[in-house]
Amino acid sequence: MKKKGKLIIFSGPSGVGKSTVRQEVFKHPELNLKYSISMTTREPREGEVNGVDYFFVTPAEFKKAIQNGELLEYAEFVGNYYGTPKAYVEKLLNQGYNVVLEIEVVGATQVMQAMDDYISIFLVPPTIEELENRIRNRRSEPEEIIQKRLNKAKVEMDLKNNYHFVVINTSIEQAEKEIVEIIKKAQEK
Repeated sequence: MKKKGKLIIFSGPSGVGKSTVRQEVFKHPELNLKYSISMTTREPREGEVNGVDYFFVTPAEFKKAIQNGELLEYAEFVGNYYGTPKAYVEKLLNQGYNVVLEIEVVGATQVMQAMDDYISIFLVPPTIEELENRIRNRRSEPEEIIQKRLNKAKVEMDLKNNYHFVVINTSIEQAEKEIVEIIKKAQEK
């Protein structure tokens, strides 16, 4: 019988580099990782595939999933719902995969309240000033949005002690190395 995989909650403030670090960690086949696909009510973008990029559903289907307790977490964002299907995650865990949820803090909190067995990792910038530089260097948002992101990040950083591990992202390579070690140790248990 296959050993059940671990649920890995990967969180941190916007702009800290979660996606970049996650992509590097996924280059380690020995970790047996699968990325959790979210359910959403938004329309697919060009090239997106149902069941690969997202599980695309109608608002009525999403609300039914909420009512039936079929989601580990969910949130509404700019008029669309996003959530993590419980059955999909359980299926992957039972197949022996370590399932990664890259998720914002509110969703991570919901999952940590709903699940017993998980590893939670919070990625933080070396300083709030460094986070501000990273967000500004994207050059993709007006000042008002940048300020909202920074204010939200300060609130989120206060929640880092709710996580099992806090990794300071001083470099992608260093953060990747630390997270790989965390997952390897968890696999041994």
